[in-house]
Amino acid sequence: MGAGLPRRAGQGEPLALGMDGMSMAGEVSINDDLLWRDASLAEPLSRSWNMPRWWLLPESALHDGTNTVWVRVVGVEPLSPGLGSVRLGGAAEIAQEHAQSEWRQRTVFVFSVGLSCAVGCLFAVVWCLRRSERAFGWYALMSMAWAVYLLTVLAVSPWPFGDTLAMSRLNIAAFVLYTVCFCLFTWRFGAQALLRLERVLWAVAVASCAAVLLAPRPWVGAVFVVVLVGFVLVFFANCLQFQWHAWRPRPEGRQTPHMLLALCWMVFVVVGAHDLVVILAQWHARETWSAIAGPVTTVCMGLVLGGRLVTGMQRIERFNLELEAHVATARADLAQALEREHVQALGNAKLQERMQIAHDLHDGLGGSLVRSMALVEQTQQHMPQTRVLSLLKVLKVLRDDLRQVIDYGSSSAAVVPETPVRWAAPLRHRATQILDAMGVESAWHIAPQWQTPPSTLQCLGLTRVVEEALSNVIKHSGARRLRVELSQPSADVLCVRIEDDGVGFDVQAVQGAGLSVGMRSMAARAERIDGSLSVESRPGATVVSVTLGLAR
Repeated sequence: MGAGLPRRAGQGEPLALGMDGMSMAGEVSINDDLLWRDASLAEPLSRSWNMPRWWLLPESALHDGTNTVWVRVVGVEPLSPGLGSVRLGGAAEIAQEHAQSEWRQRTVFVFSVGLSCAVGCLFAVVWCLRRSERAFGWYALMSMAWAVYLLTVLAVSPWPFGDTLAMSRLNIAAFVLYTVCFCLFTWRFGAQALLRLERVLWAVAVASCAAVLLAPRPWVGAVFVVVLVGFVLVFFANCLQFQWHAWRPRPEGRQTPHMLLALCWMVFVVVGAHDLVVILAQWHARETWSAIAGPVTTVCMGLVLGGRLVTGMQRIERFNLELEAHVATARADLAQALEREHVQALGNAKLQERMQIAHDLHDGLGGSLVRSMALVEQTQQHMPQTRVLSLLKVLKVLRDDLRQVIDYGSSSAAVVPETPVRWAAPLRHRATQILDAMGVESAWHIAPQWQTPPSTLQCLGLTRVVEEALSNVIKHSGARRLRVELSQPSADVLCVRIEDDGVGFDVQAVQGAGLSVGMRSMAARAERIDGSLSVESRPGATVVSVTLGLAR
């Protein structure tokens, strides 16, 4: 280009040259002097098609009269090489125009890339945590595809590809992927079931990407135009279809999130139609609206999706509150049922204990009383005073024993004693009186505290087992020493051991003959309270052990 240029602009201001870009690279000369050259004018070419620049025209290179500015453009033929808008004027004016072009062609795109990546990563995390919300996953993928597309627009070299054409193929393929994700996100967000249309869209997208990536060089231009225009029309058609879906009357009413998304998509339609007209009419990259509308619509979309996420979380919270209320009600009902079952079981245990006490009184104390009465009745002569006093002492012991048995069966078994010592105290008191009268030395080793206390039923059953074992020692063993030990080897195990040095007996023979009612009774009691009974005996040593499993 050539023109008669003054050496200075108005008021002595230096001249400047500005342009919005060149496809793909080039150089600028003033007269015969090189003013600027791209980094690479051979493949891989520099990508200056979206890079606005301006230069001060050196006064030394300007001549009086006609001066010529030469712009050489180097590009790839299938991509239609060309030159953007060129401006010549004062340095201040050109610098101001350049700042506007830089902001519209570069800065806004960089901001849009960062915003798309941030929002895409956020909703990708949301989708990973809630796989049922597929709309969030498609929106994240859509944001990433858009970021890749913008990066190909901002790239100043075709790296990592070896030539410009490969980068352009990626640019078109990224736009195709963006459009597909855009459509799928819209349908998922609107709860639209368009399975056949989705299959057709995927088939067309795969075929288009294959054509873009594999098209021979002579056909690249036509393939790019067909694919680009085709998916722009798909984009517009999806936006318009969602308007009908969001605004049409429904029996249940329109949904606010759908209407907000439809408004965002209408903005896309207006902006896209404007930019398509601008691009097809002439190369004015800084006149497009998409650079400004992109970040705004991304923020609006983030708010719409965030609102949907908050609504979903509120529904979950309400469901959790209702579930907690139902669980609390069910827990209270279950606690009442368990309490009734426990009271019933305790009543049954008390009834069984009363029956057992009756048997014990009949067989034990009753027999002793009958023998004492028979002794008195059969005596023909007056009994010596010492004999009478001895008999009275025995009867008093039997009376005290009977009173303690009845008191324990009616009250003590209803409550778990606070410590093992308090549990063993009534047993020790009763047994020690008889043992001392018989001249049997007894030693009691009781743990000071419960690690895990037994239940009421276990306390009651264990008491009866120990009573039976002590009764056998008193009646049959002929022992001189007795040792009773209660211990807890672990928090969930309780052991009671009764050992004497009596005459002993053949355990297997007694069990096989079926004569030992007491042993069977002790074993049955131990089994009912989740325990086990062990009996070992030989001359000089008989050991009865009861082991209980306790619930923590």
